[in-house]
Parts: sequence; C-alpha cells; structure tokens
Amino acid sequence: MEILLVVLIGVIAVAVVTALAQRLGVAGPLLLVALGLAVGLLPFVHFPEIDPDLILIGVLPPLLYAAAVRLPAIEFRRDFTPIAGLAIVLVVVTALVLGWFFSLILPGVGFALGVALGAILSPTDAVATGIAKRLGISPRVTTMLEGESLLNDATALVLLRTALLAVAAGSFSVGGAIGSFAWGVLIAVVVGAVLGLCAVRLRSWVRNSAASTAIGFTVPFLAYLPTEHLGGSGLVAAVVAGIVAGQGAQRWFTPEQRLSDEVNWRTVELVLEGGIFLIMGLELDQIVTDVQQRHEGIALPTGAALAALAIVLLVRAGYVSFLLWIGRLRSRGRSRTRFEAIDARLDEIEASGWPEAPAGRGRPGGRERSGGRKRRAPDAAQRERRLSSMRERVSRALADLDYYQASPLGWRHGTIIVWAGMRGVVTLAAAQTIPRTVETRPELVYIAFLVALVSLMLQGFTLPWLVGALGLERSGEGAVDPEEQARLDSELRDAAAAALSDPHLRRRDGETFDPRLLEKVGARYTEPPSDEASLFVDDLLELRLAMIDAMRERLTTLSSGGAFSTRALRHTLAQLDADQLSLELRLRDED
Repeated sequence: MEILLVVLIGVIAVAVVTALAQRLGVAGPLLLVALGLAVGLLPFVHFPEIDPDLILIGVLPPLLYAAAVRLPAIEFRRDFTPIAGLAIVLVVVTALVLGWFFSLILPGVGFALGVALGAILSPTDAVATGIAKRLGISPRVTTMLEGESLLNDATALVLLRTALLAVAAGSFSVGGAIGSFAWGVLIAVVVGAVLGLCAVRLRSWVRNSAASTAIGFTVPFLAYLPTEHLGGSGLVAAVVAGIVAGQGAQRWFTPEQRLSDEVNWRTVELVLEGGIFLIMGLELDQIVTDVQQRHEGIALPTGAALAALAIVLLVRAGYVSFLLWIGRLRSRGRSRTRFEAIDARLDEIEASGWPEAPAGRGRPGGRERSGGRKRRAPDAAQRERRLSSMRERVSRALADLDYYQASPLGWRHGTIIVWAGMRGVVTLAAAQTIPRTVETRPELVYIAFLVALVSLMLQGFTLPWLVGALGLERSGEGAVDPEEQARLDSELRDAAAAALSDPHLRRRDGETFDPRLLEKVGARYTEPPSDEASLFVDDLLELRLAMIDAMRERLTTLSSGGAFSTRALRHTLAQLDADQLSLELRLRDED
C-alpha cells in the first residue's frame, strides 16, 4: 500500500511539474530533478534504493522504443555515418581516456575499472537530449543527437560488461571487446528487425486500436529479453524494433491505430521519463551518505567527477570538430553534375530503347558469350524496372545533395552538438550494475551520479541561452517549411485528380460512384460541394475517402524518394488521418 501511494504521488507530481514547466518555458526534466533534490534532502524522507534492473529492463526499453518510433528515418539514413561515429568511436575514445584519468587519481582504481567507469559516463542520454529538441533548433542537429543517444548505449554497455569481466580476470582484452560489440549489435539488429516487422503485420491484422496498442506495449520488452539472452544488446534491439514500427505504421496501420499509438506512447513516455528524473534528485542524499561512510569523504570523488565532465566535453568537442572537417571535405567531393548527367542518360535510354550488348564484350579475344550468341536486351518489363530503380537511386542522391546544401553544419551547430550531449538515465542505471564486491563502488556510483546531475542541470539550463547567443534560427518544434508543404500538397492533389479519372474507382463497399457526382465534383473535389452535388451526400463522403486513400498511397511512395522531409510527410499524414476520421464519423451519423 505504501509503495502504491508513493507511485501515485509521483505520477501526479510528474504531471503537475510538466504542466508548470510548459507555462514557465523551462524543460520539465530539469524542474523534476530540482524537485527530487529538494524532497530528498528533507530529514524525514527515506527513499529506498532502486534496483538497476528495474531501470535497465523495465524503463529504458519502452523509453528508447518510443523515441525510435518518432525518429526521422530519412534524415537518420543521410547522416548515419557521423551518427555511428558519435555512437561508437566517440564512446570508445572517451571511455579509454577517462579510464586512464581515473587510474591516475583514484586510489584502488586500475585501468580496467577506470574504463568501466568511463563507459558509464560516455553515452549521452536519449531522454536528456529531448531538452535540445524542444528548443526547435536545426532538425539535422536534433536528428544527430537523437540517433547518437539511441545507439551509443550499446557501445557503452558492451564496453562496461567487458571491462567488469577484465576487473574480475585481471586483464583487459581489446579484441574481446570488439568481438562482443560486433556480436551484440548483430544479434540486436536481427532480433529487433524481425520482431518489429512481425509486430507490425500482427497489429495490422488485429486492426482494433485498443488491442493493437496493447500488443505494441509488449514489443520493446519482447525485443529486449531474447536479445540479452543471446548475448546481444537488448536496448539496441528495442531501438531497431521502434524504427521498423515507426516506418511500418504509415503503410499498414489505420488512422485510429496511429492516433492511439501516439497518444498512449506519449503518456507512457511522460510518466517514465519524469519518474526517472524525479528519482535522480531523490537518490542524492543516500548516495552522499554512502560515500561519507568511507574515510576519504567526498572531496576527492567530487573533484574527479567535475574533472571527468570537463574531459568528456573536451573529447567531444575535439571529435565533433573532426566530424565537421570530414563533412566539409566530403561535401566538396559531392558532384551534382555527375548525377544530373546520369539522369539525362536515363532519359536517352528511355526514349531510344535499351541498347543491345555487342558480341564478345568483356571477353578475351572478342569471343562471344553463350556459344557465340549475342546478349539480348531485356524485355520491356525488365527495362522499365531497371530504369525505375536507377532513376529512384539518382533522385534520392540528388535529394540528399539538396538536403546537405540546405542544412549545412557549421561551427555553431557543432557547438550545440557538443553542449547538448547530456548524461542522464543510462549513466545512473549502468553505475548501479558495478558489483558490490568492488571496494570503491560507493565513490564510483557517486561520480557517475554527480556527472549526470551536473551535466543535466548545467548544460540543460544554459542550452537555451547558448542557442540564442550563437544566433541560431529556431524553426519551432514540429514546424514544417511552407514551401515544402505547398509542393507536397500539389503532389497529393495530382494523385487525387488521377484517382478521379480512374475507371476502377470504387466505394469502400465495392459499389461504383454515381457518374453525375463525378461529373459535378471533377477537379473541384477540394472545394465545398455545390447544391446540386450535395444531393449525393453519402456518395460525396465516400468519394472524399477514396481521394484520401489515393493521396495516402502517393504519400507512401514519396516517403521513399527523399524529396520531402520526414517532418512534412508525418504532418501531412496526420492531416489525412484527421480528415478520414472526421468523414467516417459523419458516415456513421448518416447511417
């Protein structure tokens, strides 16, 4: 009963503080940490120690899954190389540098245990980087921060596991760490992708939004548990399953399912995220007491924690500077002219026909292939498929170039990437996994907690000021470029107009539309119906639903081309879903 009361009070506190933070214009997690600190320091409050498995298994998988579902997949693909560098290379370098530092200044901490603590402090936090996303800064920057924080947990936890084994064995194996990481990621990707795809197809078959959402709640845990059993990274599996679910929802789910998912997962995310930050503040008093029970006190670990945070930021700044330099070199090598020439050549092939391969091409002495016979050109269907595939790749490459040129990363964006890399939940949970047999465990947990706390409070509170001082333009969270939206709307109008002239156009019950209605509506289907057309109210509503189906199909096709941002595509899909739900409600009222 006592635990239930505490949970209920915590949920209410999270909800109230979140609403208050919105009115004050402050990030909710920061106020929740401050509230937890204030309550935890009260003498009559005794907060029990949280089992780290509760956070690692019960909280992080659904949180990372919810973030991965909303990850902009197109932009993630475009910047996957720098994101992978931040999530893997930077974590390893930071952990090794911190391992050397801790082995020098902390008594009783060798290099292997120092690397373990460095791995705990290295990953940025997906929940904490949400603070940067709410500022409305460059979507490219927020995508890189989100992608890094979703993937670097695997690197950190595998490195932590390897380092702790080295502490027990007395030696540290770089090769073993690389092998463990490769296996952990491979298993996670396979299990997460397969499970995510199966879940999407199962939920599309169920259709009922409440039942579908109930199945969706199980997916992050179903991805996590078998992956961990096989020695992989369960958190990465949950992330991969979330990415697959996010992409599959557009094609396979109904509007009711998508709306239900969005509302319910945001609620779960709000409660879990807020609860974790509240716990951060509540645990301070107990952690400080554990450290003070040792003879060294808190002066040395406090200094080590502050120095470690400075090292983390310096290493991150150096690596981000390197990434920006590499990015500038790569941008010079990207040639629009080459891709435009390929596109022109495809037009020529389409107009003149597929050339027949000459006899003996590529053979020594001019010998012909297959017993002297000429290689035949592909038939019309094969040619069409090849041309379509090649044209799609060229169009995607040109769209990628437009994206890089429209949102280049300069030193100001690099500064935000460095400063927005806050530590948080993963650092706290990972620190609790240090075995209790380690003599210096209280100091190590205290260092991890202090680094996460100072990082979150210092960087989180000053990040809005830094964005303003650098003069970065804020696009607003969820804002869509008007010109891009106009182009997308034009594409959907063309799709709807083409559907109107389709002789196979049918109502949902399979019946044909009254030809007089199609004649009256014509290209004016988006305008209010005339008095004469309103005689066919039921048919008119069905026709609008058919237009929405055609526009959604075109939207699905456009989502793979890269010509439009994920933000614009999702905004338009939400509008179509809202229109469909409204029309279906009117049809039910008519019935």
